[in-house]
Amino acid sequence: MADIGKLNKLRVVKEVDFGIYLDGGIHGEILMPKRYVPEDCKPEDIIDAFVYMDSADRIIATTEKPFAMVDEFALLTVISVNQVGAFLDWGLMKDLLVPFSEQTVKMEEGKSYIVFIYLDNESRRIAASAKLDQFLDNKPPVFEVGEAVDLIICSKTEIGYKAIVNNTWWGVLYGNEVFQHLNKGQHVKGYIKKVREDDKIDLSLFKPHYAKVDDISVILMERLEERGGYLEVTDKSTPETIYDVFGVSKKAYKIAVGKLYKEKYITLEKNGIRIIRPLPAPTQVLPVSPSQDPQEDQVQPQPDQPLS
Repeated sequence: MADIGKLNKLRVVKEVDFGIYLDGGIHGEILMPKRYVPEDCKPEDIIDAFVYMDSADRIIATTEKPFAMVDEFALLTVISVNQVGAFLDWGLMKDLLVPFSEQTVKMEEGKSYIVFIYLDNESRRIAASAKLDQFLDNKPPVFEVGEAVDLIICSKTEIGYKAIVNNTWWGVLYGNEVFQHLNKGQHVKGYIKKVREDDKIDLSLFKPHYAKVDDISVILMERLEERGGYLEVTDKSTPETIYDVFGVSKKAYKIAVGKLYKEKYITLEKNGIRIIRPLPAPTQVLPVSPSQDPQEDQVQPQPDQPLS
C-alpha cells in the first residue's frame, strides 16, 4: 500500500504515453508523470516513489524527494504568502502550505521557519504547522544517561539552545557546555545528560562517561605534530579555544593532557605544551582508569541557518 507523504517502494503496473501507473493498494493505480519516470523502467519493476496530492487534489507519484516528509520536522523557507497562508519550498513542484491557523507568527516571504509536516486525514492533503508542541509527545521520556539521540536545533535561548529530541520531545543544550557554532534547523548527534523530575531533558553534545582517553590523546598529539611539536594552549585556555584547536571539551582535554604528561609524552611549559616523544604504534593504547570521565569529540555538521 502507498503511504501519502512518504517514500514508497511501488510496483509498476503499466506504461502509458504520459507516464506509468503504480500499484497504490487501497489508493488504486497512481500516476507517475513521464518526466519523473526512471530510464528503462518497465511493468513489474519496483521503484522508489514519493506519493502526494497534486494541485488538482489527485494522488500522484514522483521520483523527486522532498526536503522532509510527513511526520518530520524541518527548516523550510517561505516563497510566497497569500490569503490562504504561507507556501514553503520543500523541494517539489507543488509548494507546501502553512495555513494561517498553524502559524505562531505571521510568516514572511524569504524567511525560514521550523515546521512539522502532517497529513490531513480527511482531505488527504499534506500541510505544515509551526505550532510544534502539538506534535511532540507529552508522555514522560524514557532514556538512559549517555544514550545517543538525534537533535534538531530550533532556537537559541538565554540558557542555551532548544532542540527536538528524536523527533518526539523537547530538550535543552546549555550554552556554557556548547563549544561549537549551532544553526537553526541543524541536525546534530547528541546525548542524554539527564531527565529531570519535571520530565525535561538536559542534553549534551559530548557523551558522558567517555572512557577512551587514548583516542583524545591521539588527537592532541596529532595537532601538536602538525604545529611542529608545540602549541600555545594550556589548562588556562578558554573552552572555546581548546575546542577550536582540538575539537574536544576542556574537561576531556585536561584529562588527556594529564595522562600524556604522566606517561612522559609531553612536557607542560608556561605558555603551552610540547612533545617529548611520540605515542606508541596504533596497536598500543594508553591505559585508562575507570574513574576517569572524559567526553567524546563531536563532529560538526554543515550549517543550515544562523540563529538570531
